[in-house]
This record gives sequence, structure tokens and C-alpha cells, in this order.
Amino acid sequence: MAIGDLLVEVSGVAKHYGEGEARVDALRAVDVQIRAGEVVAMLGPSGSGKTTLLNIIGCIVDPSAGRLVLDGETVFDGRWLRGNLRRLRLDKIGFIFQAHNLLPFLTAEENVSLVLDLAGWTPTASKARARELLDYLEVGHRARVKPAHLSGGEAQRVAIARALANRPRIILADEPTAALDSVRAQLVMDLLRKLAVEQEACILTVTHDEKIFDRFDRLIHLRDGRLSTE
Repeated sequence: MAIGDLLVEVSGVAKHYGEGEARVDALRAVDVQIRAGEVVAMLGPSGSGKTTLLNIIGCIVDPSAGRLVLDGETVFDGRWLRGNLRRLRLDKIGFIFQAHNLLPFLTAEENVSLVLDLAGWTPTASKARARELLDYLEVGHRARVKPAHLSGGEAQRVAIARALANRPRIILADEPTAALDSVRAQLVMDLLRKLAVEQEACILTVTHDEKIFDRFDRLIHLRDGRLSTE
């Protein structure tokens, strides 16, 4: 594993819904490559296919055609080549959402360790890893606090810790700064850039947040389901 490794390779990926006159093409033969250490933004108007592509890379939505390679493993080539997509997501992918989606009845530490419990870690190991990440993200002092008592910035850092829990090399973020003010948004992006390098991961973000565009290595534009030059 190293910076520069090709972690996401999307080749000729298409997605349509319905057939005949009712057919809607959400994606049309899209090609994308993202390498370890890169922080990439995906931009486009509503309905351009951004979320569809993010969810295909996250192995949540079935492509209609094309090929998907994640961290060197071909996972889709006309059909899914992995029988257990849940396990694939646990092993390879971390998700960060606009709404942090923390479980309100669990503490910050428990929200992070739950991912590891599902992945089969022992309770002792999952708790230690959760605390390690919360300390790394400078919210370790809030480990025993429930989400309702966290600030917006703290809750987003806990959500990032959860995304990193199982050491994924592919991190997908959907509007991660939309609910934050400009100062916190810049801090979160600086943190994601740091993580991409230190964790030898790639980060793909769907965003409309112009105040953070300068924090990305590349901007990918989608329009009408196709890559666009603007």
C-alpha cells in the first residue's frame, strides 16, 4: 500500500431506470480513476448523476453496465463478482454523510465501535480503536457523550472516526460540510486532506460548497449523467 495506488477505477459505468419510453439514463459510460492520497470533489447540478455514481462506487446501487475496481479488486464487471456486498463495504469503504447519522442512543465511542463489532472485532479491540480515532480527531474527551450533546463540528468528527474505523482506503463523503459554517467546513476539509495522506486513502466528495473547492486536488464535473469539462 502506498500513496499513488489506484484505489477506484470506474470504466464505462452506466445506470438506467425503467425501459422503453419510460427509461431514464442516470449515468452514461462514465470513466473515473482516483488514487491514494487524492481528495476529489464531484460537482454537478441536481439530477446530474453525482449521488448515483457515489452509491455505485459504494456498492449500494447496481450499475446497469461497466466495470468497477476497488483497491485492486474487480468487484463488478457486468455483474457483481462479490457475493457479500455488506462485507465488501465493511472491508473497503468508509461513508461520511451530510447529516452525521450518529445513533442517538449510543455514545460517541459506541457509535464508532459499532462498525468494528459488526466487522467481527473483539469488544476490547473495537473500544481501543474507537478511542484511538476519537483522540486522533481531537474529540476523545467527548467519547462518553451522546450525539445530542455534541456540537455540529464534534458530531462530524465522530462521524469521520466511524468512517475510518475499519481502516478503509476508500472514503465517500456526501455533502460533508453542508451543515457547517465556513470555519468548521475548512477545518473538516483540512482534516480529510491530512487523513488521505496519513491513511494512504482516497476521498471522493459530492459537494456544492464553493467555499471548500480550493481544498480539493481535482474537481470532477457531471452533467446529464456524463463527465463534463465544466
